[in-house]
Amino acid sequence: MIKSVAIQGIKGSFHHIVCQQYFDDDVIIDECLSFDTAVNSLLTGKSDAVIMAIENSIAGSIIPNYALIDTHNLHVIGEHYLDIQHHLMALPNQSIEEIHEVYSHPMALLQCKEFFKTHPHIKLIEDKDTAEVAERIKTKGLKNVAAIASRLAAELFELQILAESIQTISHNETRFVIVKKQNSEIPKEEINKASLKFELDHKRGSLATVLNVMSDCKLNLTKIQSLPKIETPWKYAFFVDVTFEAYADYDKAKSILKIMSQDLKILGEYKNAKL
Repeated sequence: MIKSVAIQGIKGSFHHIVCQQYFDDDVIIDECLSFDTAVNSLLTGKSDAVIMAIENSIAGSIIPNYALIDTHNLHVIGEHYLDIQHHLMALPNQSIEEIHEVYSHPMALLQCKEFFKTHPHIKLIEDKDTAEVAERIKTKGLKNVAAIASRLAAELFELQILAESIQTISHNETRFVIVKKQNSEIPKEEINKASLKFELDHKRGSLATVLNVMSDCKLNLTKIQSLPKIETPWKYAFFVDVTFEAYADYDKAKSILKIMSQDLKILGEYKNAKL
């Protein structure tokens, strides 16, 4: 039973919105200004689960979060896709021409960089969280300063939206994973997606052979991400997501991969939120 959840950011952040949509209203939220702090909340028992953004349709993978899940032997128990609409907001009665600085999370700035090419007078500054900047503008009465955040943040902190949906691509989606210290308790017959990590010998065709096994076992590869092994330069671990119709097909592939690969780790077995 998940009673408390750690999120990166504060109320009004996109992680908070995911929490609202995925969990019951009575879940306790631990607001953390970094993913490391959120994971520590889980490890120390302060929270039962963590919500972590893992990839974005514009900016790509959030590599450090793969490393956090792997390093701490955490387990993905679910996922949630959120349509990310970034809005430019500031204290009321100001125009974009009066804004000198915009603070936001680096991923938000990256996803909106094309918009600011048409406003070169604005200085972009990286910050810890989208909603936390919105709150700071409100509490400190900061004029000529704007935030990039959700519509919920604008409502919570009584800010005026100066420009709506400023992300480079209108359909901007982020995949979030729900992570725990224990494996998922979902019945096998309901599981249709898995996240795996494995390492391979550095020789020609090794990765292609693994991918062929997945194909032969009727697995659909939906994501592959390499991550360098720090202790052995120029060698990599691979993180993959696969979907399947029958757990037996996945189980067969898993048995073969244990023989073929090095350090096969099951990061999570769960329901595909896209199906």
